Amino acid sequence: MNCIIVDDEEMARAIIAQFVITSTDIQCIGEFSSAIDAMKFLNQNQVDLIFLDIHMSNFTGFDFIQSIKNPPHIILVTSDRDFAFEAFEYECIVDYLVKPITESRFIKAIHKVIAIKADESLSKITSQVEEKSNHFYVNIDRRLIKIDNVSVNVIEAKGDYIHIKTDHKNYIVHSTMKKIEDKLPKDLFLKIHRSYIINVTKIIDIEDNSVLIAKDVIPISRSNKTELLKRINVL
Repeated sequence: MNCIIVDDEEMARAIIAQFVITSTDIQCIGEFSSAIDAMKFLNQNQVDLIFLDIHMSNFTGFDFIQSIKNPPHIILVTSDRDFAFEAFEYECIVDYLVKPITESRFIKAIHKVIAIKADESLSKITSQVEEKSNHFYVNIDRRLIKIDNVSVNVIEAKGDYIHIKTDHKNYIVHSTMKKIEDKLPKDLFLKIHRSYIINVTKIIDIEDNSVLIAKDVIPISRSNKTELLKRINVL
């Protein structure tokens, strides 16, 4: 795992760099006193972790995070404890180190990053396997229930839940549309509205801005209608 250090204090950079050197889990590939220089480096290089100072000249750590696309994991470094609550509003921020940093606290933060990256790798592998399969499982009352992809008609978002309608039974599952969409085969399913994913092989007819599947009339958003028409076989 590699990292960069972004801090306008030379001593702070040196302390973190020394901790990195003594760790076998991470290596430093860049140190920056300027947030702008760090952003230029990130445009050309892949980084796993950033040690980021909150208070820098003319640029806060939060400004830095908002200025980069797809930020990697970040450990904030600061002498001010008052930003802890704001820090954890950002998903990319893994930990919050208060100066002066001790080696034991540094190691704890690194282990947290390693654990998160391991979970991400496992989740990615699981998603790839499930996407290639012809079924998925849902957790209902502590039971894992198998659902065949071809049996699914419609998936509807309902707040913090999704409603999965199949040929034989309906299921309400605590999940998100993004999560279920990532698991479904793209050749069979299509999101036609922010609240609906459909099995394109189950369409009975299309009229104006809606489709009929089984007994459900489902709206089609304008942005998704063109893609739907590409997917079906129109004479």
